[in-house]
Amino acid sequence: MKRLSRVFILSLLIAFIFPAGLHADAPEEKGLSIAREIDRRESGYGDSTVKMLMILRNRHGQKSIRKIRIRTLEVKGDGDKSLTIFDSPRDVKGTAFLNFTHKFGDDDQWLYLPALKRVKRISAGNKSGSFMGSEFSYEDIASREVEKYTYRWIRDEMYNGQECFVVERYPVDKKNSGYTRQVTWIDKKEYRLLKVDYYDRKDSLLKTLTFSGYKKYLGRYWRADEMYMVNHQTGKSTKLVFSDYRFGTGLKKRDFTKNSLKRIH
Repeated sequence: MKRLSRVFILSLLIAFIFPAGLHADAPEEKGLSIAREIDRRESGYGDSTVKMLMILRNRHGQKSIRKIRIRTLEVKGDGDKSLTIFDSPRDVKGTAFLNFTHKFGDDDQWLYLPALKRVKRISAGNKSGSFMGSEFSYEDIASREVEKYTYRWIRDEMYNGQECFVVERYPVDKKNSGYTRQVTWIDKKEYRLLKVDYYDRKDSLLKTLTFSGYKKYLGRYWRADEMYMVNHQTGKSTKLVFSDYRFGTGLKKRDFTKNSLKRIH
């Protein structure tokens, strides 16, 4: 009887600690937990600005370079707002892209084209399209909100000399996303994204994004100096080179409106 009692008590303890569907080792739960930790570590900076070079190369190696500025504002309880401004070359100077990422539902995105002097709304159905001729889509440049995906931890492995979690994420918006899934490599020590493999709607490997040159700002926030996206199906690539990160610059919601697109300086 005593043995049965001990077994019964042990069973109750296991059920209390690991409720059904929430076992600590469940791949889905572990993947979600990792995503939440990444978000926690990236949150709280308020606002930021950064300069960026966008280097586009075609399959023959020919390149073009664009100079860009990016402003970002955290929004409590929702996704980030960002404003991307093109300063050169002449044919894209003054072009501006405004993005409101949301935790749930479609993001709001607008593109200002100075040659036409009008603001064009980007529909959810176009978010898989190329952003300004680059290998990044409108979907790629939105902030990574946890709620945009479901997750599954696959394995742990070494990547580029660092011990990593390997986690698959699946877009919640299956209808409009350009991807069936994304495989991500996250370093275990700092929870930084190191690599992403993107699989197209036929579940074939489409693109790979790698991050390098991470630096820590304000003693807490890690930012990559370079992001490199290569399209395996076309042979094209886009490199983003970041510089002059600044935080707490005093940006407000009024700096991120459709009307502000026409007043870019």
